[in-house]
Amino acid sequence: MIEWRRAKYGLRRAWLCALVFALLSVPAVVSAADDPSATSFIKTSGTHFTLDGRPFFVTGVNNHYLTYGSQDEVTRVLDDAVAMGANVVRTFLQPVIGSLDGSKPTIWDWRLEGEASNLAVKGTYLLHWDPSQNRMAINDGANGMQKVDFLIAEAGKRRLRLIIAVLDFWAYTGGAQQMRAWYGSQDESTFFFDDPRTKRDYRAWVRHLVQRVNPLTGLAYRDDPTIMAWELMNEGNAQPEALRLAWTGEMSAYVKSLDSNHLVSSGHANILDPKLADLTIPTLDFGTWHGYPLYNKLTVQQFNDMIPEFCQLAARAKKPVLLEEFGHARSNQNVAAAYAMWLDTLTRDRNCAGWMVWRLVSRQDSGRYPVDEYDQFDIRNDGSAIWNILKAATARAAQPRETRRASETIREVP
Repeated sequence: MIEWRRAKYGLRRAWLCALVFALLSVPAVVSAADDPSATSFIKTSGTHFTLDGRPFFVTGVNNHYLTYGSQDEVTRVLDDAVAMGANVVRTFLQPVIGSLDGSKPTIWDWRLEGEASNLAVKGTYLLHWDPSQNRMAINDGANGMQKVDFLIAEAGKRRLRLIIAVLDFWAYTGGAQQMRAWYGSQDESTFFFDDPRTKRDYRAWVRHLVQRVNPLTGLAYRDDPTIMAWELMNEGNAQPEALRLAWTGEMSAYVKSLDSNHLVSSGHANILDPKLADLTIPTLDFGTWHGYPLYNKLTVQQFNDMIPEFCQLAARAKKPVLLEEFGHARSNQNVAAAYAMWLDTLTRDRNCAGWMVWRLVSRQDSGRYPVDEYDQFDIRNDGSAIWNILKAATARAAQPRETRRASETIREVP
């Protein structure tokens, strides 16, 4: 996630080389992104997502700057997602600032110069404090919600689905931390989820979103099947856990009361929750988890072993569970083999609903790819071994399960 940091470790060479070769040898197939059912909503059935009654296995990407990058930067990401064979793109609704006149401070550097990938938002903001009304306000202008309109319209043209987190927990571009700061709170873990004013603001934001009519499509957001799901918040780390679950239950029920078309999830990382408590909330349609071996103090193999454990939780709850963030540093010698192993495990397990890699980036308006020397999780359309493994994995996942199982049997013959 947007605590951008993660990853390392080692695997057995000979076996993994064979695995990588097998994945790269998968023949090209028509991507799920080309599915003609663009006017149907994604639903669930047991541990699977479905589209028009057929299984819809998520092979997706995350990108954090789609709501404030330039139009060219946005379309480059979407085009690269299609080139990879992805069928879902996940992003967060941001930025959130203080007041434009500075009377309510902005707690992050929203005037930062540079590239969108490095949090230079270039004057974009969705939510702000209006001192004249003494309350939250929503920016529906060209440097606000019109950017979200554009993203949804362009994704729809490409038959891509979107998972949209209504808010980010982290303060990188404001998020929930900026909203609690409007009320003078320093409490990062409890205040936003408990104070009646921030809860009121959140509900107002949700209501505005689902009812907004996109002038580029003519559809209200709640009626647009391009949106696969709403997430309540990216990694909403409320404390204590009972508060998080209570807030999640309340707000997911509120979203459902306004929008019966779309799936809803919490967007929580959940990797430290061995029971995935979110799955017990009836107004959540699927579970999520985020995993990065280095930051979770796991080896590549240990992380791989966790995948079927989470998918087994899906089977018990009879709801899909999605690995919606994961990454491994590009500098690791075993990075391609690690991705190959994880994607193979996810695709083979009948109870797994899919995966979304962190994070796909494309060329910025400068003409350069973003440079991330810290986490090094960036996935690029650069012909690298990582890119080719992701392409092979999306192609394999797009095959009918029977065809997939047959090819697996052939590869397993000694």
